[in-house]
Formats: sequence, structure tokens, C-alpha cells
Amino acid sequence: MKLSVVILNYNVANFLELCIQSVVKATQNIDSEIIVVDNASSDSSVAMVEQHFPQVKLIANTENTGFPNGNNMGVAIAQGEYLCILNPDTVVAEDTFVKFLDFANDKADLGIAGPKLIDGAGNFLPESKRGIPTPWVAFTKFLELYNYFPKWFGKYYFMQLDENTIGKVEILVGAFMFMKRQLYIDLGGFDERCFMYSDDIDLSYTSLTKGYANYYFPETNVIHYKGESTAKDETFLIRFREAMNFFYRKHFRANFIFDLMMRVGAKIFSMMKLIKMKQHSEIRIIPDQYFLVSNSSSLAEKIEFAFKKPVITVALEDLEGLVKEYGNHKTVEIIFDAGTLAFKEMITAFTRLKKKGYTFKIRPENKNFIVGSNFSDAKGEVKYF
Repeated sequence: MKLSVVILNYNVANFLELCIQSVVKATQNIDSEIIVVDNASSDSSVAMVEQHFPQVKLIANTENTGFPNGNNMGVAIAQGEYLCILNPDTVVAEDTFVKFLDFANDKADLGIAGPKLIDGAGNFLPESKRGIPTPWVAFTKFLELYNYFPKWFGKYYFMQLDENTIGKVEILVGAFMFMKRQLYIDLGGFDERCFMYSDDIDLSYTSLTKGYANYYFPETNVIHYKGESTAKDETFLIRFREAMNFFYRKHFRANFIFDLMMRVGAKIFSMMKLIKMKQHSEIRIIPDQYFLVSNSSSLAEKIEFAFKKPVITVALEDLEGLVKEYGNHKTVEIIFDAGTLAFKEMITAFTRLKKKGYTFKIRPENKNFIVGSNFSDAKGEVKYF
């Protein structure tokens, strides 16, 4: 078998369903398997996978054992030569895995590789490529100095490498990590002593210390509705701070001053992050108009009836013209129908129309709901019709 895709899920059934739909299409011509590990979700996740994706290998845990342990469980039953650790709140293009497999064949020193991640508004997510968060790099990140002096303080987000350029990086994000399965095993997998948050940093760093090269591969874009399966509350703040302290204790020589700086820095950073998340979570964008990119007139009628707002059905090739015609006179949400469009087409449209004042949602194939996120640091939306 060539590829195993391992998806760890927790209480995001709707996003997981969209994710699996995209992965199924992206692996249809690859000798592959999809493994879903559910960490004791209280929603319909397990039933949904059992009912709609019988080909998926499902591990239904009775307790939430954390990100590292859950992924390790999935890898333990995987059989592919290559492995992709994938978040349930992601959407991949039809050619994503083909491109990664072709790229991997040319890299004898391949450690871990990751794609260009974009958020639900089509914006580039800078954590797609990162540097080692040494005490100084982490401290400049906490103060967000990279926003003002990227040349000197851009190491955390590896700003010396352009977002559209393939290159070696140090740290990759756990939302999408591609590697040989044997490498994952040789590295010891995710360290189960850390519940979540620093596990991807730890695995990436361990890959480097073993002599492998980690690669940023932006030849394919992947949507990451960042943070969908994580509660944005004080528990998040505590676990994030504990995770960073765990990484520093494990890999860096600590002393009193170092430990104090990291504790204070991590607390400030996690509190700032929590504040931003709460602010965006409280913003409600209510569309005046919907553009539905689909060839289904009946779907448009259902959405219009449910949302009580006008819906204009438009072909993908006419979408940009319609957007220009409407300008910014109305609050418009664009709905992409996965039953009509390829995922690659939708992802491309996200990036082309970003920052034009529109919000985006995707309707999974044959489903009566749409999903999406208007901000990278806020919980997304699920709307039923």
C-alpha cells in the first residue's frame, strides 16, 4: 500500500464529513487507506463515519486520550509506505497527495513535508512553515515583532522563505504532516507525555536532530479551518502554556531565568491568542445575499427558503464577473457546492477572491448544511437548510 491518511477527530462531525469527502476524491487513484480515530466525540461523528464511509477504518475511543496518543493509535494500524497526519477541519485538493508522493520520490533526505495552508477566507496561514522556537525566537514571537521587523524577527514563521517557494524549513504544523510511515515509527511518533499543541513542533524538531530535512511544499493549497476541534477557553490557555513548557524542558537547557521568561512569555502569548479568538468568535457576519456556485436550481431554492435571503446561482467561470458587478454594496456569502465542483476549483476560488469583502462556505456533496469559517482564529459555522 502506498499511502495511509490518519485523521484524528473530536466533536466536528460536519467538518470531518467534508474532510473525508475531499480525501476520498484525492486518493481514488492511489493504493491507499483512510483511518479515522475518534477521541470520544459526543456528537454524531462515529455514526456518520460508520453510515457514510464504510471503507474508512474507524477507531472509536471511549475517552479523549489527546492528540499524540490518538494519532499514534491510527499509525499503529496503518499499512502505507507513506503517511499523512491530517486534521478533520481540513479540505484537500484532488491532486494533493499525488503531488506529495511525486515530490517525496525525489527527496532522499525527506523528513516531514507540509503544504501551503489557507484559512476559510482564503488567506495564507503563516504557521505552514516555522522555525525552531528557541527562547529568543519564541520571545520575539510573543511580542509579535515580526509584524514590524520581519527581516530581523521573522524566524518563527520562517519568513526568509517566500510562501510560494519550495524549500527546507524547520517546523511544520500538525494539521498536515506528510512523511514515510517508517520515519514516524523511527522518530517514536508523537510524544504522548504532551496532551496537545507542541507535538508537531517536537516531532519536526526530532526529525531534524536525526539528520532529516523538513520541507515546505506550496505546490498544493489545503484549507485549514483552524481550531475547529479545540475549545477556545481557559483550558486551551493552560494546555497551550503547558505544551510550550514541555517542549523547552525536553529540548533546551533550562535555568531559572530561562524558565521564568518562557513561562511569562507563553502566558502572555496564549492570553493574547485567547482574546483574539473570543473577539472574532463574537463577530457575526449576516449576509444580505448568497451566491451559489452550483448547477442545481433546487438547491438554490432550498437555501433561499431556509435562510430567508435571496440566492443567485452562478457558474464558476462567471463568479468573478458577478463579484465585480456587486462590488462591496452588499454583504455577500459565496456557497460552493461540492456536488458540482472539484475541491481544487473551490480552493483556487478561495485564494483568488480573498480580501474582497466576501465570506465563503462549502456545501458537502448531497448534504443539507454548509460549513466554513470567516476568521482563522475563530470557531467556524455550520448552517443547516
